[in-house]
Amino acid sequence: MAKQYKTLGEEIWKNRVETISAELFIFTYGSLVTQLVKDYEDYDQVNAHLEKMGYNIGVRLIEDFLARSGWGRCTDFRETMEVVSKIGFKMFLNITPTVTHWSADSKACSLILDENPLNDFVELPPEAQHKLWYSNALCGVLRGALEMVQMQVEAKFTSCVLRGDDISEIQVKFVRHLQEEVPDPDD
Repeated sequence: MAKQYKTLGEEIWKNRVETISAELFIFTYGSLVTQLVKDYEDYDQVNAHLEKMGYNIGVRLIEDFLARSGWGRCTDFRETMEVVSKIGFKMFLNITPTVTHWSADSKACSLILDENPLNDFVELPPEAQHKLWYSNALCGVLRGALEMVQMQVEAKFTSCVLRGDDISEIQVKFVRHLQEEVPDPDD
């Protein structure tokens, strides 16, 4: 089944996605992070703001994902994460994270990003190296997109190559299924 997801993700990337220059996207994101650091001067606030921005993007991105992929409802959290990894990430970032480290109850896993285009051309200054989660917007995108399909999750980076770690890893934990609700206007 995972191969089917990967094939669909690759087909959508090649045939159905309008792309922009990767460098333009990467530099724009980098400029945004730089401005947030200047504005807040507190890495915890920058991390929170990046996650919140990502959440707002994810809330809107899910509609594009569903329209372009034609994907229906997933049966469980495990299938959802495979679809997110092999189709969603491929559609929007042209990468395919590995889904691994499943908990015994299949309610938590990790996405291992062998590559992360947001990290290209980036070197964190020493004072930010152990405080800033540079790609934290991705955690917000996951949370926002999955919330729109009635799945409340927690997503957080646990390691990042920009911080000197060997891998970049996002831990995703399923919290609960949501009822049809209107999103919180504060998010």
